[in-house]
Amino acid sequence: MGHLGFSYIGLLWLAMLFVPNLYWVKRQPTGYTAAGESRLLAALERIGEAGVTCCALVFSDFNLRPLSPRSLWLALSLVLMMAYECWWVRYFRSGRTLRDFYRPLLGVPVAGATLPVLAFLALGIYGRVVWMVLAALVLGVGHIGIHLQHRREIEG
Repeated sequence: MGHLGFSYIGLLWLAMLFVPNLYWVKRQPTGYTAAGESRLLAALERIGEAGVTCCALVFSDFNLRPLSPRSLWLALSLVLMMAYECWWVRYFRSGRTLRDFYRPLLGVPVAGATLPVLAFLALGIYGRVVWMVLAALVLGVGHIGIHLQHRREIEG
């Protein structure tokens, strides 16, 4: 279920998530608008964001421990977050169009939404924190759903 306590790994993952997003606020794709997004998906996204953020910080189960087979989940989570950072670098170096924003990375569709969701899901499995797993799933439905909706709109 999870042990209450500060998670430095959770804080690091959140920094890897929030820093490029804050940079993006002033470098959004040309023509981007949140108008027309599903209210249900937006609500699920917000609930998932709040849950993932809280869980990442308040459960010490995500911190490093002696190596075990379970450590592979943490390694996977790290690889997914590093791929997410690479996705941002590619986006910021591009022409910053909607197509650039929603294109896949390494075969992962809508990678800007999918990679961090999968990273936090893997982190939840690593820490055996069911609340993180549930929050990541809710976030995934909302966040990935919204990105797929936008991608469909630009593909016509």
